[in-house]
Amino acid sequence: MAILPFDQLVQRIFFNLAYVNINITEACLEDFETLLKGSAEAHGHLCPGQVIGVRMAMLGCELIGLEEPAQLPQIKSLIVYVEIDRCATDAIAFVTGARLGRRSLKFVNNGIMAATFVNLDNGKAFRIRARDTSREQVSSYAPDLPDKHEQQLAAYQKMPRHVLFEVQAVAVDVPYSDLPGPTRFKSKCESCGVIIRDKRELYKNDQVLCRICAGDSYFKGRS
Repeated sequence: MAILPFDQLVQRIFFNLAYVNINITEACLEDFETLLKGSAEAHGHLCPGQVIGVRMAMLGCELIGLEEPAQLPQIKSLIVYVEIDRCATDAIAFVTGARLGRRSLKFVNNGIMAATFVNLDNGKAFRIRARDTSREQVSSYAPDLPDKHEQQLAAYQKMPRHVLFEVQAVAVDVPYSDLPGPTRFKSKCESCGVIIRDKRELYKNDQVLCRICAGDSYFKGRS
């Protein structure tokens, strides 16, 4: 399979997109193109997951009423829960400005191509999931592209939202300890003495423990 240079690939995909009515305004399309190109550059490559992530983030922010989520003051109003650590998550972070370090990006390891967008100001929240059936329909939206990878890149841009996504209005009770901002809660592990932030301590045998001392660690020590 021949691999096109990044700029040529982007141009080819957008060339195919230009001839399809995708039911969004020209202004939104320009914004989409800009966001997709910027997201792909930040991520390191253009892939179907980038297309899905950019479109998912744009739709999510639209549904909860944020037009400039990555800019002040709206950046303080958004929390995004992502359910997979794949390419789409980088695209969602790029579009929304949500970051782990800002505590506005939450990772829930469900292994599902889905994300929930929460507006802390108005309480609106929507979970958007990429439909598994959309992969089976790519040839219908990009029949002239023989390569499966390019088909997905083009088709996921052309698919109507209802074909690509399942959208559900939800309620998300964001714990006070999970909100963005300065550390509000601290405790001390009674075993090793480490400071534990944001109510991540565990209680075992009437002791306050960090997860490592409680035996809930992702690593094992080496002698």
